[in-house]
Amino acid sequence: MLFVLNISYLLINLILIQFLIKSIKTEWPSISSSSIKILGLFPNQLNNSNPTTLSVHCEAMFKSAIILSQQNNIKLQQEYINYEILSTDNNLINILSNTCQIVSSSNIIGIIGPAYSKESHFLAPFAEKIGLPIISYSSTDPKLSNHQIYPSFYRTISSDNLFALAIVQLFLKFNWKSCNIIYQNDQYGINGMNEINKIFNNYNITIINKILFDVQTESIENNNFKNILLTSSSRIVLLWTNRNYTNLILQNAIDLDILSPQFIWLLTSNISLTSFNNLTSTSNNKLNGLILIEPFIDLNNINQTLLNQAFDIWNKYESTTFPGMNYVDYYALFTFDATWLLIQSLKQLCSVNSNSSCIQFLNNSFCFNKYFINSNKLFNLINNLDYFGVTGKIQFNQNQTDRIDGINYILKNIQIISNYLNFLPVLIWSSTTNWTLYSPTSLIIWPGNSLIIPSEYPSLSGINLRIALVETPPFTMLTQQQIKEETNETKLIGYIPDLIDLLTTKMGFIPNLTLITNQTFNQIINSVSNNQFDLFIAQTTITAKRSEKVSFSNSIFDNSLRIIIRKDLDNDVNLLLYLTPFTFHLWLTLLGACLFSTFLICLLEKQDNPLLQNKSIISLIAMSLWFSIGTILGYGADFQLKTPAGRLLTIGLYILSLVLVAAYTANLASDLTISKSKDIVTDIDDIKNGKVAFSRIGILLGSAIEDYYLREISGGIHNFYPIKNKEEIYDKLLNNIIDASIMDAGILEYITNQIYCNLTSMGKDFGQSAFGIVFQKKWQYEQILNIQILALRESGELDNLKRKWFQTTSCAQISDTSQAMTIQSMAGLFLTFAIITLLAILLFLWKKRFLIRKCLFNTKYHTNILARRSILICKPASKYPTISKVVIYDK
Repeated sequence: MLFVLNISYLLINLILIQFLIKSIKTEWPSISSSSIKILGLFPNQLNNSNPTTLSVHCEAMFKSAIILSQQNNIKLQQEYINYEILSTDNNLINILSNTCQIVSSSNIIGIIGPAYSKESHFLAPFAEKIGLPIISYSSTDPKLSNHQIYPSFYRTISSDNLFALAIVQLFLKFNWKSCNIIYQNDQYGINGMNEINKIFNNYNITIINKILFDVQTESIENNNFKNILLTSSSRIVLLWTNRNYTNLILQNAIDLDILSPQFIWLLTSNISLTSFNNLTSTSNNKLNGLILIEPFIDLNNINQTLLNQAFDIWNKYESTTFPGMNYVDYYALFTFDATWLLIQSLKQLCSVNSNSSCIQFLNNSFCFNKYFINSNKLFNLINNLDYFGVTGKIQFNQNQTDRIDGINYILKNIQIISNYLNFLPVLIWSSTTNWTLYSPTSLIIWPGNSLIIPSEYPSLSGINLRIALVETPPFTMLTQQQIKEETNETKLIGYIPDLIDLLTTKMGFIPNLTLITNQTFNQIINSVSNNQFDLFIAQTTITAKRSEKVSFSNSIFDNSLRIIIRKDLDNDVNLLLYLTPFTFHLWLTLLGACLFSTFLICLLEKQDNPLLQNKSIISLIAMSLWFSIGTILGYGADFQLKTPAGRLLTIGLYILSLVLVAAYTANLASDLTISKSKDIVTDIDDIKNGKVAFSRIGILLGSAIEDYYLREISGGIHNFYPIKNKEEIYDKLLNNIIDASIMDAGILEYITNQIYCNLTSMGKDFGQSAFGIVFQKKWQYEQILNIQILALRESGELDNLKRKWFQTTSCAQISDTSQAMTIQSMAGLFLTFAIITLLAILLFLWKKRFLIRKCLFNTKYHTNILARRSILICKPASKYPTISKVVIYDK
């Protein structure tokens, strides 16, 4: 029984609604005697989910314009202008067929509408064929602006290109550089999307995702809609759909929980908030902060009298649908201006031409053959008409179908007032003033009830990030810190941990750090690409090859490459360094030559040389040896050989001296020079030129340095000594297994200044590059991370970290600027000289030993005499009164 009553109740309501709609239509006056009509095309009310804002309002203002013309006694060929209404249903064939039937059976002198761009594209060529103007009140496709293609088409609403410009300037005002766009897959959506994309490109605004809404299935084409937005690097969602589809998409977004406060939604079509106000308070909060951008009527620049007259007519004949002056749909106002434009043009046409012949057609039998005779005159009048309508200044030119001026836009903000959602005007825009406050007290409530302009980038606050690290001093190091007396804690220190602390403070993410061992950088990069880690923060060089797999942040450290070698610290004093120019055998040969020449001199000169006669054997040998050595060294002797054979021997000694002294001098200079500069590599060109065997050059596997070596040095050949980690580089260098390696300049500077003092860098920096943070491609937090890194660089924080960890030293610095010979290299020579000097002194003392003994004895004797003298002289005179003088006898 209850079911029957409910069915009866629903049927009665349905009948009443149908009756109400029909009764509303019949309330408007009709002039059955007038044959001159204007055709109005409006969306089907019964199929429209919101008939009170588009269909009914536009149709009411259309009728008001017709009635107002009658009240103003505007006649064409002595007849008032009447109207014909055609409801459209999105079926283009039906619209064309029904329009054709009405045109054939009625004296239609112009078409107002249709509402949608796809319908205008379809009907505009038909209107051109029959010579009638077609003036749309809501078709915004930019392609319809071409007057050459659509010479009979006009519209009182602005094109989407102006709408897109207003949106771009809104993005610039809020410093937004990216967004996601949802658009419908018809001419309105696709052409509008293309126009937005073109203007966005001009202003360097990036569209991250283009999401298609299928108008046939009335759903998002991609089933992973939520994940697309959640993984997007932009939190701005621009909705480019008509009001029917906008309602569906918003309801879907509420169900998926992808509205406030996570995202900022920008609507381009007005919606009714009635259905959403019936939702829970939680759902209302999700809509709070949404933005609506729509055309705006500036009441200061309109014909207020004309508007009041139109509203009075509407309220008089259809008061049940009149919402009040402040709540009329702006499309309805554009509808009135479109109708009034056509009426004024027809009025002028019939005032210029004979009133009895201004409205004439050829071939009235069939619509496609029918043609309005004065169409060109009527089009010229429309192009030249200039007046203020209810939406502003109405003026066209012959080059475009759009109005020259008079279109503004308004930004409305959904705010909760008394637990109900409301659209509140906040900003207005015109082509001359850009976006300004609607009123001095206007205020935007952003998603999350915030008053701060949000960033378009997703926030990392509270997000857990899996971060991979590698231990490489001074970027990342492990240290033990004592927490309690018997408790130690392992802590990460270095440039990278300090950087992570700064980013965490500024961005609020939760770092989950993992120290990776026994993996190359390329392997860790692959792990990030495979989503095993969110970030890899280390001294990771940004390269084109790596960028094919992952993305990099802005530079966290400006890097270059440098050569590392062993430092030659041969500080042992070599006392025999001056003997090294000659080999041991050569010195023995030279000694033999000296002894042999000594023997010959003794043999040849003993009898004939007066200086050698009567000499003892020892003296003879010594003088002969002296002559030989002096001659060989080039110094000579204090006597000469007298015999011819001796002089011939002297010539031989001179020749031997000339060669040996010259060779010794050259070799000694060479040895001493080499001992001061033993570095075999001075710059990267030495390695490229093969000065060091390639097999003795250590290269770290799986690193950007390996890529550099293969690209710039070996031509892709793996001819180097493979190194698995940086510690191995230091060990191999110190153990003389490799002679050189290539390292990052920052790490090398720290290592050679702090840890390995016996290693050094060589040459100038080369291979300039940058270190960046590694993350997956299209990572949604990329932009916000880059902004924070850039802020750290601009504030000097990165420079502070570099000074803290890289520009300190604990190794003793050895200057290598001096090129003078050191005392150490000549120590043996000077020691030899000192020994010879000492021997000479001892020899002198030995030969003078008797004289020295006599001098010492005489000195002792005179000392005793002087002592006795001083005793006698120092005795008091009173004790020896009879002594008058002292006589001293020398023995």
